[in-house]
Amino acid sequence: MAGKKAAKLPRKVYEKELRRLQTELARLQEWVRAQDARLVVVFEGRDAAGKGGTIKRVTEHLNPRVARIAALPKPTERERTQWYFQRYVQHLPAAGEIVLFDRSWYNRAGVEHVMGFCTKEEHQRFLRQCPIFERMLVEDGILLRKYWFSVSDTEQQERFRRRLEDPLRRWKLSPMDLESITRWEAYSRAKDEMMVHTDIPEAPWYVVESDDKRRARLNMIAHLLDSVPYHHVSPPVLELPDRPASTGYERTPRELQTYVPDHAAGL
Repeated sequence: MAGKKAAKLPRKVYEKELRRLQTELARLQEWVRAQDARLVVVFEGRDAAGKGGTIKRVTEHLNPRVARIAALPKPTERERTQWYFQRYVQHLPAAGEIVLFDRSWYNRAGVEHVMGFCTKEEHQRFLRQCPIFERMLVEDGILLRKYWFSVSDTEQQERFRRRLEDPLRRWKLSPMDLESITRWEAYSRAKDEMMVHTDIPEAPWYVVESDDKRRARLNMIAHLLDSVPYHHVSPPVLELPDRPASTGYERTPRELQTYVPDHAAGL
């Protein structure tokens, strides 16, 4: 018998814990920088499963010079002739960097395979090469974490509907997303096959139940923090200097500059 569905996490509880976890993410970032570590976090899953929102919360208070998002567009004609993993390699982190892949090389195991954008031979080659590729990353010292965001078909349908009606989120909905509704089982089979080949000890998959977005974000971030052996790194001691005495500078008269109109005054 399936377990009882957990109640939606209250907003106040969510916001308090999110703040605590984001503070820890800032500490993780400083450890990565101090230790010259390289951290790669792969976000995969169903369309509308909550990957983008989670990535936004992970990076919200991080230094963009340390933590960056890799969200690659469809490959160019030139990239199509390269070794499949080649265009992803150039986005891997250098020492002291974190890279979050908003979808990744696993496109070939999912959308490319289901939609027929790659051949059967290319798909099978990917399933053979991917574990080798990831073992090479880990052997070279990269910390690799892979998260699969799982959402029910009914919840995905409801999120698509809300996106369709919301002008601020309408851009998130593409014809490819809508196509995924009619190919739900095909994507499920593709995911199962992908997991069989790529859920390896060196780089296991971690599944995030995401029907409740708040719960999913906290669970994923907490797991990431627990999986990395970071420790607190003391920041450099900084002191705010006294402002020096004026040397006679006078501000340019307002009428000589063009100011943005005060839109807020009319609210």
